[in-house]
Amino acid sequence: MKKFPRRSRLLSLVAITIATGLALTGCNIHIESKPDPTIPQDTLLLAADQGSPMYQRNFNPFMANRRIGAAYIYEPLVIVNDVNGDVTPWLAQKVSQPDASTVMFTLRDGVKWSDGKPLTAKDVEFTFNMLKTSPTLDLQGIWQYISTVETGTEEGNQTVTVHLKSADVPAANIIAQTLIVPEHVWKDVKDPGTFTDDNPVGTGPFELGNYSPQQYTMNRNETYWQKDKVTVKHLILPATNGQLAMVTQGYDWGYMYMSDVEKTWGGANKYNRFWFPPGGVISLQPNLTKAPFNNPDVRQGIALALDRKQIADAATEGSMQPATQAGILLPNQQADLDPSIPNGGVITQDVEAAKAAFARAGYHEQDGKLVDASGTQLSFSLLTANGYTDWLRAASQVQRQLSALGIDVKLTQPQPPAYQLALRNGDFDIAMGAYGGLGSQYQDLNGLLNSSNFRPVGQEAPSNFERYQNPAVDEILAKYRTSLDPNETRELGYQLQHAMITDLPVISLYYGGSWGLYSENKYVGWPDADHPYASLKTYTPTALLIFTSLTPRDQTEDKK
Repeated sequence: MKKFPRRSRLLSLVAITIATGLALTGCNIHIESKPDPTIPQDTLLLAADQGSPMYQRNFNPFMANRRIGAAYIYEPLVIVNDVNGDVTPWLAQKVSQPDASTVMFTLRDGVKWSDGKPLTAKDVEFTFNMLKTSPTLDLQGIWQYISTVETGTEEGNQTVTVHLKSADVPAANIIAQTLIVPEHVWKDVKDPGTFTDDNPVGTGPFELGNYSPQQYTMNRNETYWQKDKVTVKHLILPATNGQLAMVTQGYDWGYMYMSDVEKTWGGANKYNRFWFPPGGVISLQPNLTKAPFNNPDVRQGIALALDRKQIADAATEGSMQPATQAGILLPNQQADLDPSIPNGGVITQDVEAAKAAFARAGYHEQDGKLVDASGTQLSFSLLTANGYTDWLRAASQVQRQLSALGIDVKLTQPQPPAYQLALRNGDFDIAMGAYGGLGSQYQDLNGLLNSSNFRPVGQEAPSNFERYQNPAVDEILAKYRTSLDPNETRELGYQLQHAMITDLPVISLYYGGSWGLYSENKYVGWPDADHPYASLKTYTPTALLIFTSLTPRDQTEDKK
């Protein structure tokens, strides 16, 4: 089995470490990053997994604390591109929906597990049923949709038919993204919920190689059904990764936010690249059960008072753009946007219009304060999570801009677990939050707007933390859920966008980034703005799209 060097020894280069540390904190020092010559050209060094500080050996693909490498070993039936929602058939060569409550997956021929046994429909059926009997592993909640599962054949091809509990067309893609495991290995596991799958057997492009608590390696699966498309032969995944290591140690791919990325990462090596497509919408989430935030004029006043460009620049150092209020990710989902919406749905700052909205809500300016008829200043607490530095910078901008209108904004920053609990329980005035990024307009907005997710304050809500309720929007979502007509769903999507703009259930600020860093020193074909076939996330099945797209760079260029 191929052995690779330990990466930790590179940190002993004190001069580079000190110099880079200065560069990352803003000093004007140019640092170069060169690949480790002991790592072959057919091998990628990934800043993908993270120990705490050491690795725990766990490749169970359904456990939250699994090793990231499980996503390169196990595969889904389809892959949904979270950048634009495109669906790529994977283990299933075809997905059909004869009606809104039935999904049929036709399996691909010739797929083998890494131990040489063939993939069968029984493996898929077993995986689904195992998630039913071990509900703690059902991280995507597929059994909230599934009634029964059965296997069969159609025109000589193996099929798996899923009968849903009710008509629910978008559920097909949620179910189809389940990672499939081999029945012949897992059937004897006594408790899948605690099984760490130390020696995983998958259908994916890589197998587990050497393993230690500090680092593990992966080798190309030589029986892979798309072996000809996978030119990377080995992966190295160290347990300790950070900005410093990423810049100095010749990494090939990482997913992390990096300060001053163009200089620190882009300037370290001529082959270093980055791409930060929108990965979600960062927003203000008002508690709609509380006055005055249940007044749409107050929400509109806040929305119009804000300079989103300043907020985005402060939060992301100019990396991301102001977000549309329409509830989708642009330019990723440009094809879904109602073309009649002006300015793409981005709300521009208009202080006079903001004052007029507040006036309609009964507020006026008095001695530099925005007060109601009783003379009480408009005041609220803005909740964010301690340690979310970009959100804090954004919240500080919101505080400053609203203070200019006489609104008293106090920032509260509990630790992330306490922040999450406050959000779910509705224990806040207005909170910084995020939505979107699932690759599906319906999924993004259903979780945000559907009143079935509403819970009274004090009870934990699964989503819809702002506690929005609108029967008309519920009806739109219900029609969307049952429609197989793409023209109808497009129009229903437009209606949801107008509801987001009119009702302002949340106030969109800027796009959160998918922070992708990569090097073209060894391989080309990475996704970018011109080729958005996947995000650069290292930890989701979309990584499979990348591994099957990379090709070796022509090394002769270096000799010219």
